[in-house]
Amino acid sequence: MVSLPLIERAREDGVTFLLTGMAPRSGEDRLYEIAPLPPESLIPSRVLQPGEQYRFHFDMTQCIGCKCCVVACNEQNGNPADINWRRVGEIEGGFYPNTQRFHLSMGCNHCVEPSCLIGCPVEAYTKDPVTGIVRHSPETCIGCQYCTWNCSYGVPQYNPERGVVGKCDMCYGRLTDDREPACVSACPESAIRIEIVNVEEWKQEFERNANAPGLPLADDSISTTRITLPENLPPDVKKADSWRVRPEHPHWPLVVMTVLTQLSVGAFAAIWLLQLLGASARLSMAALGSLSVGGLALGASTMHLGRPIHAYRALKMWKRSWLSREVLMFSAFSGMAGLYAGSLVLKLPLSAALGGLTALLGASGITASACIYLVPARPAWNSKHTIADFFLTGAIVGPQFAANIGVGPGRLLILITVAAASAQLLNNALRFLRLNASDIFELQSSARLLSTVLASRFLLRGALLIAGGIALPLLSSGLAAAFAVALAGEILGRYLFYVSVVPKNMAAPYVASRKEAA
Repeated sequence: MVSLPLIERAREDGVTFLLTGMAPRSGEDRLYEIAPLPPESLIPSRVLQPGEQYRFHFDMTQCIGCKCCVVACNEQNGNPADINWRRVGEIEGGFYPNTQRFHLSMGCNHCVEPSCLIGCPVEAYTKDPVTGIVRHSPETCIGCQYCTWNCSYGVPQYNPERGVVGKCDMCYGRLTDDREPACVSACPESAIRIEIVNVEEWKQEFERNANAPGLPLADDSISTTRITLPENLPPDVKKADSWRVRPEHPHWPLVVMTVLTQLSVGAFAAIWLLQLLGASARLSMAALGSLSVGGLALGASTMHLGRPIHAYRALKMWKRSWLSREVLMFSAFSGMAGLYAGSLVLKLPLSAALGGLTALLGASGITASACIYLVPARPAWNSKHTIADFFLTGAIVGPQFAANIGVGPGRLLILITVAAASAQLLNNALRFLRLNASDIFELQSSARLLSTVLASRFLLRGALLIAGGIALPLLSSGLAAAFAVALAGEILGRYLFYVSVVPKNMAAPYVASRKEAA
């Protein structure tokens, strides 16, 4: 028999081939064909027992970074090239000249406590009770993108053409038909498999087997993906793209909505306070103006949705989702504000009580709005500075709006504005110092954005805050200019709030795609 070194090498690596003879043609030597034995199944062969679920197993020692899994996933799900439900990132470590690079393939981790499911306001996510797979319903989704903020791995991805979010569901249809998911089937190295895991046992061991360099800690949602790492990882292993930090999407509809709702709440609180202190002149005019701003803000909020026609669904999960609570509180605030404004116009005796309820519902709405952003997946948002920022915005521009629209330049309103602007200036400074002094990569990166790419806008935001919130209000005669400058400053500040956050995420390729590079 002729020596076949490649076959011998394959056999040594644990793959066995069967050599079968073929009938030779006349005048030719005997030929041989290589026929592999039936491949080992990459999905479980038994049914799930109570307390068990499916999970991915990724073997980093086998992955060669070919991205066949990415292509297969996109083909299976009909996704465009720039939306990848499975991604392959790169991590590197060691010191020159002894450096190494590894690849990291990740889809959805089908977490034990999925943060995407917990935060969804319309219950578009469900955790299948039999398989444990976290599934997403595009028919239910309204495209609010809240789940994309909640997931530490960046798994849910928004598709602007469809107006909904999508994510890996472990090829649920294929798996239930005893077929391998597309990524598993396409991997030439069998680096991705489907396993069965006992959930309670996994909770005790996931910290050892679900964490890997280039990934956020699995604690946020208890990822079920098991990762096999190389035995001897080099030192200083980190994301190959750790140097690549860029501003996030500004979400302009949310910039407008949050600032204007806070303005409306601040204005109504100022009107109510003046009423309690005995003022009565032109309060109704200011209330009607503030009510109009609140209505405009709620209308602007629907522009952020991929499917605004289904915005009403956001009320569904008010017991669990802060986004649902925000919609509920601001809807109640708008209704109560309308009653309060009407009572001021008609000079009804219960107007003061209605004003108190309006201010209370408005404060509840701002609290719910701020709590939307208190998510571990975005560390720069997840602090008390966010709550303070939202309330202080209302305290800065709300009284100024009320003063300009009807009640006049009262000394109390000026003092509230100056005090709130001074507190906001301090809040911004302390937040930046916190970011800069942190050892957490995402917080450091947010500070780097504010001090480099966004530095001019960050300094301008401070200048507008001082001018519109402190200097001009103290002049009294420049109230209209003060309000315009202060409002511009708060809009710029909210823009920076959205674009400067650096989310937790898995490692990306060292060479960015054209879209990322742009």
